[in-house]
Amino acid sequence: TDLIDSPELQTLVTEALSNNPGLQQTLLVLEQSRAGLRQSSGDRYPALSADFSGGNAEDSDSQYTGAVSLSWQLDLWQQIEDGINAAEQTVFQQRATYQAARDTLAAEVMSSWLDLVAQKRSLAIEQRRLSTLALNEQLILQRYQRGLGSLDDLDSARSATFSTRASVRELEQAIEQGERTLNTLLGRVDDDRYKVPDAYPQVIRPLAELPEQTLARRPDLQSAWYAIAAADYSASVAYKELLPSINLQAALEDMADSPAEALLTDPVWSLLGQLTAPLFQGGKLKAAAEIAELETAIQYQKYRETMLTAVEEVRNALARELALADRQAYIRQALEKAQLTLSRYQDKYRAGNTTILELLIVQQQTYDLEAQLDTLTYNRLDNRITLALALGLGVPA
Repeated sequence: TDLIDSPELQTLVTEALSNNPGLQQTLLVLEQSRAGLRQSSGDRYPALSADFSGGNAEDSDSQYTGAVSLSWQLDLWQQIEDGINAAEQTVFQQRATYQAARDTLAAEVMSSWLDLVAQKRSLAIEQRRLSTLALNEQLILQRYQRGLGSLDDLDSARSATFSTRASVRELEQAIEQGERTLNTLLGRVDDDRYKVPDAYPQVIRPLAELPEQTLARRPDLQSAWYAIAAADYSASVAYKELLPSINLQAALEDMADSPAEALLTDPVWSLLGQLTAPLFQGGKLKAAAEIAELETAIQYQKYRETMLTAVEEVRNALARELALADRQAYIRQALEKAQLTLSRYQDKYRAGNTTILELLIVQQQTYDLEAQLDTLTYNRLDNRITLALALGLGVPA
C-alpha cells in the first residue's frame, strides 16, 4: 500500500481487508487449520475417562460399577509427532495463503481505484473533444451565413459530434461499472459513488533485487513450500501405519450395591499393555502410503509451477515497464507535433485555405493521441502495482 501516496486509497484498502467476504473465508480456513493443529497435538497426551453404570437383575440386588481408565499410545516411531508436524505445516501453508489473498485483494483495490481515475480522465478528454466539435458547428454555421462553405460541412461536424457523444456515454457506463466493482471488493452492498483525483497519483516503481531474494517474499511460493512439507510428514505417518503400535491402559474399578460405595471407595486396579501389528489388510495400508508419497510429489510439481509462474510474472512486468516508458515518450512527441499541426490547420480554416474535413481529421488525431498517452500513463502505473505483487511486496500481516 506504500506504492501510492493517497490517504483515501489507504482507507479503502483497510476497509476491503476487513469486509471482503472472500478474504474472510480464507481467514476462516486458517482458523480451521489452527484448530486442527490443536486437535492433533492432543494425541501426545494420555486419554482419561470415567464411567459409572448401574443395573439390576431378577432375584438379585442392584449393582453399581464405577471406573476410571487412563490410556496412552506410545509414540515409538514418532508417528504422532509426524502427524502434529503435518498439521503445523498446514497452518503455515494456510497462513501464507491468507497473506497472498490479502496482497492480491489490496492490489485489486488499488488497480480498481486507479482505473476509476483513468476512466474519469478519459471522460474529461472526450468532453473536451465534444466541446471543440460544438465550437466547430458554430463556426461552420457562421461561415455558411456569410456565404462560405456548405451544409455538407455541418453534416460532417455533427457526425463527429454524435460519435463522440456515444464515446462519452460508454465511458460514463464504464465508470459506473468500475464503481460497482470497487464496491464488491470493499464488501459494500450500497451502490456508492467515489470521488477520485483529477490527476494520476505517483506510483513508486518497485525495485527488483536478486531473484532468490525477490521471489522468497512471495506468500504463494511460501504456501507451496509448506504444502510440500505437510505432505511429506503425512506420507511418513502413512508409512508408519505399517509398523506395530503399543498401547498402555490403566484402570481403577469398583463394584458395589449402592452408588455411593461404587465411587472408587475400594477400587481394584488393572494395567494392560497391548501390542498391535497389521498383518493383512489387502494392501490397503501400503496403497495409502504410496498415495501419500505421490501427494508429496504432486505438491513439489505445484511448487515448481508456482515458481515458474512467479519468474514469468516478474519478467513480464519488468519488460512491460520498459516498453510502456518508450511508448509513452514516442506518443508524447507525436502529440506535441499534432498540436502544432492542429494550430496551423485552425488558422488555415479560418482563412479558408482548408476544408472542415481536413480540420476534423487533425482534431481527431490530436485528441486520439492525447487519449492514447493518458491510457499509456495508466497502464504504466497499473503495471507497477502488478510488479509489486509479483515481487512479493504486499500489505503488513
